[in-house]
Amino acid sequence: MVIISIAKFLLLICAVAILLLAPQASGVGKRLAGTVTPAAVLVVLFAFSLSLFWTVAPQAEALGSLAKYSKLIVIILMMALIRDRREAIYALAAFLLAQAFLLVSSWLLFAHLPVPWATSNMALTQNAVFSSYLDQGIISAVSAAICWHLRELFPTRFGRQVAIILAVVALLNVFFVLIGRSGHVVAIALLSIAIMWELPKRYRAAVVLLPFLLALGLFFSSSKVRERLTLVETEVQSYSPQAATITSSGVRLVFWQTAIQIIAQHPLAGAGIGSWSSEYNRIRRETNPAHIDIDGNGNPHQEYLLWGVQLGIPGIFLLCALMFSMLIDSRKMEKHCARAIQSTLLALAVACLFNASLYDAQIGDFFCVSLGLLLAFGLTKNSRPAHATTSPEPAT
Repeated sequence: MVIISIAKFLLLICAVAILLLAPQASGVGKRLAGTVTPAAVLVVLFAFSLSLFWTVAPQAEALGSLAKYSKLIVIILMMALIRDRREAIYALAAFLLAQAFLLVSSWLLFAHLPVPWATSNMALTQNAVFSSYLDQGIISAVSAAICWHLRELFPTRFGRQVAIILAVVALLNVFFVLIGRSGHVVAIALLSIAIMWELPKRYRAAVVLLPFLLALGLFFSSSKVRERLTLVETEVQSYSPQAATITSSGVRLVFWQTAIQIIAQHPLAGAGIGSWSSEYNRIRRETNPAHIDIDGNGNPHQEYLLWGVQLGIPGIFLLCALMFSMLIDSRKMEKHCARAIQSTLLALAVACLFNASLYDAQIGDFFCVSLGLLLAFGLTKNSRPAHATTSPEPAT
């Protein structure tokens, strides 16, 4: 977390320096012209900042939550600072090399080999290297999709084959090594849409059935997937609002029900930024005076409901509009880049159903960096390598 925070601070300093010292030479305005993502990010941050005036959260918690969402600025900075295709390729190469390092480290842990740089407390038990198995499963699924869709851009004679191998090994890691259910669902969604794009258009309606077929196949072929899906069923069946709920699914159900109650009480403007913990504790104390308060700056393990709690029903639409703005920008780009962006957006949309994937540290930073890099890459002029076999065209 220290390294991530320092890196974001240095990125901000570099951006301010370039914009102040060389605003004309940097060509930022020209690169961002015609895009809607930067405006959407600024609107989101303005809405959260404005809610400071009516938030029920303590000031420290409200400002802490605003700081968490400020990571969205990274998307704009990536789009603004990366000037051409060469810089974009270098940045993507560094990003994918880091993901390959993470992937290899996880497989080494799975093989019970020493990995001294693994700092996660789940390293020896769940093969997670730096964060949790939940985060790493989602990260590896997205990395696999990026490698697959950008496979024609990998350098050297065997670059395409290397990209495909990385994508396959990453998916195997998600399904057969890691136990994160969110990662499993995200990977199934990304695999389904990738298969759909490879099918002739007349067969693309089959994407409706693909996730279920893939899930069924994985249920019988992967013990990790089978155990985690069975556990969900067991946890949901044993859930009771009156009982102490300590299972992962049970906690989520309690949080989601409470979040809906809060939104119903503050439908138009929400309870303000950082208000989830305060409102949750208030509602739980009304039914259980012995309730032990949860810590501040928490979340209901669902990004859509979290935005609804803080900004009301308009907040949920604002989150959808943010993702839709990036979808709009991606549709103007080359097919391979557009599909990588759209896959990452799909992963974010699915992950947000089960976790606060933008609000949380690490996984939120990953999504902001990956989307920022891909959007920056798509904005640069096309100079496809000679070995590429597909012609650029807008993706749908």
